[in-house]
Amino acid sequence: MVYKVSYVVLGGGHPGAIINQFEEPEVGQHVRIGKKTFEIVEVNELMPARGDFAFLHATVRLLEAKRKKNL
Repeated sequence: MVYKVSYVVLGGGHPGAIINQFEEPEVGQHVRIGKKTFEIVEVNELMPARGDFAFLHATVRLLEAKRKKNL
């Protein structure tokens, strides 16, 4: 299965991305978009899978932002 994932960054400080991947993203996982690493905070199905493709939306937050909050 190929997952077409639309990654949207909380706060809008990064444009996000649409990435094709072979594993379904899960909350708590880390994903690299460009030179930055993000934590997945939410995953939703955009539409039912068609053939070998699934269409997902994932909301992510910059890991550095989370670390600063915890200090």
